[in-house]
Amino acid sequence: MARFQFPALWQACLASAFRTALACTIVGSVTLLGPPSIQTLITFPAFSYVSLVLIIINDATFGDTFRACWLALYATIQAIGPAMLTLWAVHPARLSNATTAVAVAVAAFVVVLPSDRSTHLLAKRISLGQIVLVYVTGYANGVHTDPLMHPLRLAASTALGVIASLLALLLPYPRLATSEVKRNYKVLRKSMLKRMQVLIKVICEDDINSASSHALVTHANSFVTTQTKLFQAIVGRQDSIRWETPLLKVFRLHCWVPMKRLQQIDTNLRGMELALKSTNSFPVNIVILNEDLKHGLSTLEEHVTLTTKHGASLTVPESSTKATTNFLQSFHTMPTTHQDLPTYFFLFCAKLLHNTSFTTTSCVVHKDKAQISPNSKGNCSNYWAIIMGNTNLVPAIKFSISLGLAVFMGLTYSKENGFWAGLPVAVSYVSGREPTFRAANVKAQGTVLGTVYGVLGCFVFEKFLPIRFVSLLPWFVFASILQRSRMYGPAGGISAVIGAVLILGRKNFGPPSEFAIARIIETFIGLLCSIFVDLIFMPKRASTLAKVGLSQSLVTIGESIGSLGLIGVAGKTDLEDNIRKFRMQVNELRKFVVEAEIEPNFWFLKFHKECYNKLLGSLSNLVDLLHFGDHALKFIQQEFHMEDEIYDEKEDVNMLQDELGHIKELICSSIQHLEEISRMKSLKILEEEIERKRISSDLEHGKSTKCDAWMLSILGKEGIENKIDSFLQRSTSVVESLYDGENEKELKSQIVLSLSALGFCLKTIMQEVMQIEECMKELVQWNNPNSEINLYEISCKLYALYK
Repeated sequence: MARFQFPALWQACLASAFRTALACTIVGSVTLLGPPSIQTLITFPAFSYVSLVLIIINDATFGDTFRACWLALYATIQAIGPAMLTLWAVHPARLSNATTAVAVAVAAFVVVLPSDRSTHLLAKRISLGQIVLVYVTGYANGVHTDPLMHPLRLAASTALGVIASLLALLLPYPRLATSEVKRNYKVLRKSMLKRMQVLIKVICEDDINSASSHALVTHANSFVTTQTKLFQAIVGRQDSIRWETPLLKVFRLHCWVPMKRLQQIDTNLRGMELALKSTNSFPVNIVILNEDLKHGLSTLEEHVTLTTKHGASLTVPESSTKATTNFLQSFHTMPTTHQDLPTYFFLFCAKLLHNTSFTTTSCVVHKDKAQISPNSKGNCSNYWAIIMGNTNLVPAIKFSISLGLAVFMGLTYSKENGFWAGLPVAVSYVSGREPTFRAANVKAQGTVLGTVYGVLGCFVFEKFLPIRFVSLLPWFVFASILQRSRMYGPAGGISAVIGAVLILGRKNFGPPSEFAIARIIETFIGLLCSIFVDLIFMPKRASTLAKVGLSQSLVTIGESIGSLGLIGVAGKTDLEDNIRKFRMQVNELRKFVVEAEIEPNFWFLKFHKECYNKLLGSLSNLVDLLHFGDHALKFIQQEFHMEDEIYDEKEDVNMLQDELGHIKELICSSIQHLEEISRMKSLKILEEEIERKRISSDLEHGKSTKCDAWMLSILGKEGIENKIDSFLQRSTSVVESLYDGENEKELKSQIVLSLSALGFCLKTIMQEVMQIEECMKELVQWNNPNSEINLYEISCKLYALYK
């Protein structure tokens, strides 16, 4: 796999570097070697370079660049139009440092205020860069500034950068997102099928032992990282493909990638891996997995491989499809012990794998967007809540102050070079939260690296202008590697590219060293202003937000577990909404953890990243387990709902429902107390509150309170297994009492698999919650190193204090 990734990385870097260098060469040829009339019109060559870097640097395709043309046009109208009116009404000669900064801040507020759904991030960056240049350079030139032609020249410079980007993506051949998606899809499909083959091999081999089985499962798990990157790459080209649609129609091309189906297959494979990881011994019990079942799994493997390869173009006869899953209809008896549940769950996931829809015809999965009906009724507060939800009011205020302060301080230091303080802040605008110190650090390092390289290039090739652009090619390769690295990322890579291009792509502007020093100083002024404003508006650290996100995730887990039920209304359930919400919270928590890992500690306690990564692993497993539990319950609820008047009278069904309710109560009780502990500031503060309110010290032993704290760790592994065995016994009674006819064997096998899968999910959920308890104990110990931690006692104290 390493031999595959290394050339692919270099190929991507070289391709990106070549097209970036080509675009820079086009701009340089026009601005440095073009006729005087064009050079007079293109008075902002620096922004031509900045524009093309913003468009092309992040592995842009033709669709991205074609979209960027319209975004740049929109951004120019949004920035240049009001600027022309402002400069015409108030001549630049009348401006001052303060009024220029205010004008920039107000214009930036208007640009940033619309939500990202209505205005693209690229359009905002181009607009903000134009705003800084049009006002600051207009003020710096004073009476020599033409209020009308000055903004138009900036618009022409922007257009040059956009046209250069478009030509670079067309020559020597178009770089189409469609081709990349098809290529990535083929690699992803092969990887997923190989992963499936390994998993089926593990459970079907007769001579396999535990060591070799774990090695094979680890091998199957090694595909996950690559598949995740391929998924992200395909989904990330969604908008590009839309913009390439007219071109595809002209050349009669098509793009069909069943992303929804592939994501379903990936989820089912994760379930099969989870089953194998929970299997205690290999080979699997031959009584459960007989030769017919093994042959059926091999047939299923061939069937999924065939349908995944041919997709919608393959028509599978219904008889052949049904024959593929006939082997799953031999399960007519519930497992008698929890040790057999992983095998049943594996086969349940295999059934879901076969049932995966073949009808998905979209290239990628479209994100659900909240739609507001124009005819919706509501009071005034709801109306304003909707309006505020579609804007970035607080981010717009924060960013406008940040940019205005950067411009003011930059002009105070140097009127001629003042725009270099605001320009990096403007073109690096991001929506949402950003790791403030890390972002500023990588931008500063990238700027310095690129500027130093540019100065060296000018010194070595002082009289050979064409060679300067040739010298940019290796730097673009290096910057492309930087932006793919975890240390620098896109922000550092873009800063490095711009730093080099702005020096190597200029002439007759004085010594490069003086220009480099002035630009570095101004850049640092802008970054310091940005950090200062971020600290004022965003005092919460990422570690604090991670703690809050953990608490919210625990609340949603409790709500999800509470939604479990054997008898309910068939169709969409609350559990689906809770799972969707839970998945979003886990993804958000993951972002906070990544940010907290690179966040400087200063005088704060070090972030316990190892513990949070363990928690993320358990939470991610819980998302999958709830997903599979929902699938199992849907069939059970559908079957019970069809004859609910009869089944409600069955004592066995009611007893099974009570058994499930008892397990739910145990899990929810533990999660509830974990959530309360996660919100606790510190043990010291808790003890002070108890002492201040004079609560009896006997609560340490739970004597003087009605503390109902229940932790699964108290129940223990053996207790969990006993609870699941009891659930299986009740399930056996239900199956035997309701399905005893010969014509109900198929239905009986489906109920057996569904109840077994639910049992496995319940067991594994309790084990994961126990793991979360251990991590929570470790986390509390980390924050209170001098205290002896007992979660039960802490929970009782919290109960006595707040109940």
